[in-house]
Amino acid sequence: MNKIIDLRSDTLTRPTEAMIESMREASFGDDSRDGDATVMKLEALAAERTGKEAGAFMPSGTMTNLVAVLAHAQRGGEVLLESGAHILNSELGGIAGLVGAFHKGISGKRGAMDLDELREKIRPMTRNNMGTTLVCMETTHNRAGGAVLPLPHMKAVYELAHAHGVPVHTDGARLFNAAVALGIDAREIAQHTDSVCFCVSKGLSAPVGSILCGSKTYIERARSFRRMVGGNMRQAGPLAAAGIVALETMVDRLAEDHASAKRLAAGLHKIDASITDPADVETNLVRMNITKSKRSAAQWSDDLKQRGVLVSPADTTTLRFVTQRHVGNAEVDDAIAAVAALWLPRT
Repeated sequence: MNKIIDLRSDTLTRPTEAMIESMREASFGDDSRDGDATVMKLEALAAERTGKEAGAFMPSGTMTNLVAVLAHAQRGGEVLLESGAHILNSELGGIAGLVGAFHKGISGKRGAMDLDELREKIRPMTRNNMGTTLVCMETTHNRAGGAVLPLPHMKAVYELAHAHGVPVHTDGARLFNAAVALGIDAREIAQHTDSVCFCVSKGLSAPVGSILCGSKTYIERARSFRRMVGGNMRQAGPLAAAGIVALETMVDRLAEDHASAKRLAAGLHKIDASITDPADVETNLVRMNITKSKRSAAQWSDDLKQRGVLVSPADTTTLRFVTQRHVGNAEVDDAIAAVAALWLPRT
């Protein structure tokens, strides 16, 4: 196998020719000072696509989540999240270190918080505690293998939080993957949250960027925190231009990535049923359980690399495969063959 098949992340997508052309023609205003026309167009488009009043463009999804929590949360308050949430596990403790808030993990199934536990843990401010300051959801859910939160669940979380006067933020890094999987508009998902962010730099293929969306008042507050954490960009027009093309032309094709992931999961399942359950694959992430092989995920990653397939260990017993537009049927089949060659001799 001569060609490298990179299944580590959909952040590896390269911009389309249309994106590159739009970047050449973009405006070069100072987004941090007077604003940039192209950035403002992207922010307005993002707000429209999510059914919110306004948006703020930032360099990364981790930053948008951090700014989102800063703009919502009260210092010393509690942020409630599903225990496997990306904000909690992969963003280096920003909730505590930079927001000054505490967190409580809520047990969940496929990324959906247990509602009874959420109901038990959400609490008001008293003389003895600062109370719950924010509830966060994540869809699609990274650690749950790209699982999509059911809309009734999101609605229930939103209504429960609001009944206690608590706002809700949704980490929607792959929001449009969720929308495509559900066959609905992203607005239908975003109606069950006060703020939502999504990346244009993953399956949508733009080179850089994430947008936080919410009410005008909230986004204005978020802009102050964006500046505080170093997220104000200067001549960001070319980056925003690629994001506009991403939103206008790349959403529907995400279904192709989902089909590739299904094909991959089905092929891995044929090698050994313990590896993965194709029924669990809803979007473009596939988790491979290698427990039965009695070899670590790190060793598997190294061995697959020798065969031209790049994957990421999710934990000691799991590999994470992510499909994207540069991975077609041929690449999927080659990846399956590489796994089979390493697995079957050891069964």
